[in-house]
Amino acid sequence: MKPRFYHRSKARFLFALMLMGFIGLTARLIWVMVFKSQYYLERAEDVEERERKIKAARGQILDCNGIPLAENESVCTVTVIHNQIEDPKQVIRVLSETLQIDADTVRKRVEKVSSIEKIKSNVPKETGDLIRSYKLKGVNVDEDYTRTYPYGTLASKVIGFTGGDNQGIIGLEVIYDSILSGSEGRILTKTDVSGIEVENAAETRIDPVPGNDLIISMDYNIQSFVSQVADKMMVQKQAKGVSIILMNPQNGEIYAMVNAPEFDLNNPFSLTETYAALDHGENTQDLLNQMWRNGCINDTYEPGSTFKIITATAALEEKVVSLNDTFSCPGFRIVEDRRIRCHKTAGHGTETFVQGIMNSCNPVFMDVGARVGAANMYKYFGKLGLFEKTAVDLPGESASIMHKLENIGAVELATISFGQSFQITPIQMLRAVSAVINGGTLVTPHFGIRAADGDGNTVEQFQYDTKTGAVTKETSETMKMLLEKVVAEGTGKNAYIEGYTIGGKTATSQKLPRGSGKYIASFIGFAPVENPQIIGIVMIDEPVGTYYGGTIAAPVMREIFDTVLPYLGIEKS
Repeated sequence: MKPRFYHRSKARFLFALMLMGFIGLTARLIWVMVFKSQYYLERAEDVEERERKIKAARGQILDCNGIPLAENESVCTVTVIHNQIEDPKQVIRVLSETLQIDADTVRKRVEKVSSIEKIKSNVPKETGDLIRSYKLKGVNVDEDYTRTYPYGTLASKVIGFTGGDNQGIIGLEVIYDSILSGSEGRILTKTDVSGIEVENAAETRIDPVPGNDLIISMDYNIQSFVSQVADKMMVQKQAKGVSIILMNPQNGEIYAMVNAPEFDLNNPFSLTETYAALDHGENTQDLLNQMWRNGCINDTYEPGSTFKIITATAALEEKVVSLNDTFSCPGFRIVEDRRIRCHKTAGHGTETFVQGIMNSCNPVFMDVGARVGAANMYKYFGKLGLFEKTAVDLPGESASIMHKLENIGAVELATISFGQSFQITPIQMLRAVSAVINGGTLVTPHFGIRAADGDGNTVEQFQYDTKTGAVTKETSETMKMLLEKVVAEGTGKNAYIEGYTIGGKTATSQKLPRGSGKYIASFIGFAPVENPQIIGIVMIDEPVGTYYGGTIAAPVMREIFDTVLPYLGIEKS
């Protein structure tokens, strides 16, 4: 009896196990066929479909007058599908000869067993049409676009360029990439189990969506003229570089930004002559990064005497100086254990605060800085945006390099007062001075104005932050008057243009290390003084021979303003 009971229990257990398995399989089958049917249908269609991408036309970059600075050229991408090629020898021969590619290279790609293999992109449309005319099985010629820059080197470090995938790499191209890039399209074709396209099967095409255009504040005519002036000055002074920014101080719109020498946007990976001479093979990418660098925003420098604008503003705001206060300049000032000299070693003698600005006298500003004090100086640095980035719409903006407040002694305060021992960017300097002369509004420097569709309809109007109250209206008016005197009678007289009221300040900054004999000559100017509509900064890096800002940088601004002011409709009075 016991063995029989044992076999009966075993049989029941096996039956129960089989029943549970059957129920589980049935449940799984219902789950797959009913609840997941759509999912597996889509998976099956994915296996049966081959996808080829269609690139979207990238939006144009247009200047404020609608002139294209970056546009597209129609090209083709040639691909092959191994399983569909009927005559490999003919395909290899035609593609090799037509595309001017080594036959072995083409053979490797043709013989590679893959769903799709790229032979070449950015093929001229005429060449693509020729390949199509051969009607080669397994060879696809798809429409594509490549980025072109009609003016080559113009504003290269501002506009930037795209890579092989048409995505922005530097400049406005990368900052506004999401606006410019658009959405890719697709071509879907049915294939059998061998990967061969099914004849007479319908082809599904999803059209690409082109990117939006970017309209910027840059004016092609102004940018082109300023570039010519910068190139001429580079040759005349055998300078390392020349940087120029022109901006509307009322709203931060940038009319021009030049960083000479520029590079060719249509061939951005070829080093210019200057950098090619330094190329030893292993450092090519580093040299390319340097060549692409926008010194107006990526590099810091000691501003020198242009910074006396900030010191004077702080002093007037704190009411520690009046226009008629007198100072003495023996050609130097002793601060603790340091003898800090004036640019006029014989000294200016007795002079008023107004004369001190006109003469760009270091001892006067050391005295004024001492009156203001480190804490109050830093208060106005903050109000004028010198502790923060400007938020300009370009990549890689650098921050200022400042002393910590607690580390500022008498010597540091003296040198800060006339623009030494700290570093800022040219765009920070221009923004700060704009706030001084526009009534106290701290603007955001920018290029982007709006995004528009292909018909010119506005898709997005860009907005930028402003901060009011950086300085009082009274101080702003006084500073404009003082800076006009600098141009009319002082160190900036080489920027004077008869019939225009122009304000400005010169600077000659010694580059580190001290005693290197290398300088940056600079000038900041604006016009008209009553209601400033344009402000500019000129920087000449390491000029050979005469290096004083008032001698070589101020005349550059005069040449620029003499052409640009009438162009902007600012008439002589």
